Formats: sequence, C-alpha cells, structure tokens
Amino acid sequence: MTEFLITGKGGQLANAFERHLLRNARDYVALDIADLDITDYKAITSALRHYRPQIIINCAAYNLVDKAEEDYYEAYRVNALGPKFLALAAGDYGCKLVHYSSDYVFDGLKTEGLYVEQDDTAPLNEYGRSKLMGERLIMESISDPLILRLSWVFGEGQQNFIYKLLQWEKERDSLRVACDEFSVPTSTETVVEVTLKAIDEGLTGLYHLVNSGFCSRYEWATFVFHMRGIKKHIHPVPMASFNLPARRPNFSALSNARLSSLLKISIPHWKEGVEEFLRNSF
Repeated sequence: MTEFLITGKGGQLANAFERHLLRNARDYVALDIADLDITDYKAITSALRHYRPQIIINCAAYNLVDKAEEDYYEAYRVNALGPKFLALAAGDYGCKLVHYSSDYVFDGLKTEGLYVEQDDTAPLNEYGRSKLMGERLIMESISDPLILRLSWVFGEGQQNFIYKLLQWEKERDSLRVACDEFSVPTSTETVVEVTLKAIDEGLTGLYHLVNSGFCSRYEWATFVFHMRGIKKHIHPVPMASFNLPARRPNFSALSNARLSSLLKISIPHWKEGVEEFLRNSF
C-alpha cells in the first residue's frame, strides 16, 4: 500500500510535492502521462490496483489558457473528464481524492472584497469552464473530495510568470506587463504545505488555497525585478492591449480566510512566497 499517488509528474506542483515528501520520508509514487493518463479509466483502475494508494493528489491539468480556446476538447478531457474518472475510481478503491481548480472559474466582476467559496461562478474562457466542470463532476461522483482553487501558481519549472518574466528581461529591450489584471501569486511550497495540513485534518469540500494579499501582474513583475536588482523599466499597460485569444478576469483574487480559519494557520503573504522562491531557485 502507498500513502500518496501523485498524477502529473514533471509539472511544477507535482515536483514540489515530490521534493517535500522525499524530504520528510513520506511514502509516495508520482506518475507522468506515459505511466498514467487520467483520461483513461482503465489505466486509472490499473494503477490503483497496483499501488493501492490512500490518497490521490491530482496535479495533472491542461493549463494552456489561450490554446484552450481552440483546443477545448483536450482541455475538457484533462480538466473535467479526467478528474471525474479519478473520482469514480477513488470511490471504488476507497482513496481520498485531492484536486486543484482555478480562480478563472470567476468573471472578475465582484466589486467588494476577495472572492470566497460561496460566490457565484461565471468563467470567461474555455479553460475556466473546463476547470469548473471538473469541480462539478468530481462533486457529483463522490461525497468527500478535497478541491482546492489556486491562482497564479509559481514554482520550479518554466510554466510560470516569474520564469517567463526573467526570460523576457534577457531577450527584450523593454517589457510591457498588464496593470489591470489582479489575483494572488501562489507558491507551490505553500500549496504543498497547506494541502498536506488539510489532508491531516481530514478536510473535505471546496476551498481557496492561495497566499495572502493580492496584486496586479505589473506589481508582481516590479517586485520580482526589485528583489533581483534588475533596473530595466516595465511599462504598465492594459491587459486588452495584448489581444490574447482567451478573455481573463480583471480581478480574480481569492480569499484564503475559510481555509486558514479551519486549519488554524496563517498563510504567508505572496511577497514572502516570491522572496523565498527567488532566494532558493535563482
């Protein structure tokens, strides 16, 4: 019997789980798509029979927000159908399922305060709709999942804003970053630590798991440059000026108050997460 089965091996969140579990001598197996395609129900049941995990942590996801506008079939397969298959199999094999969703389930039109779990959802793009469908299919399939909505996740790897920002700085004479897009930069280290705490406490249901505070993309970029001692100017521009295929909410900052209260913890501010990441990764 295995304690944890992690899907999506090789992604930045799965990598963070592996580092943490190795460091703490926890029993786990991490599988990439070649070993476990979560859209293949037979492959899931075969893996569960073989490894007998107590807990499935689903880090597999389709995260290409703009590409999902055209490649929506694949986005829904990975973000909705796959999680449903995991939930059904988890129910059959007596496993706990942990799944991650997104702040993009909201439309960004809230005018007072941060988004809380009870707020109405209204995704603006196919990626957000696929993530919301994943939430709903899981909750229809089993009674005790743990679903955690994340935002602006960053960690070791190349599919995050900090890595891309530092690459742009090397390649371009000037940078433009959206000043009217607001959410919460969230460290993979925070996600791992709070997820494991929530599992240990036996939490089930839907929660927002983000670092504390919020900022614009522009504020995040200028903070990274300040911490790195980079003097290059960043031009604040409207998000609409990029003409991206997928519409994004202008304000999708999530509140972690419910999760913090239930776990009796204080989740670090996003600046602390960025500082730690830059100190340890570059």
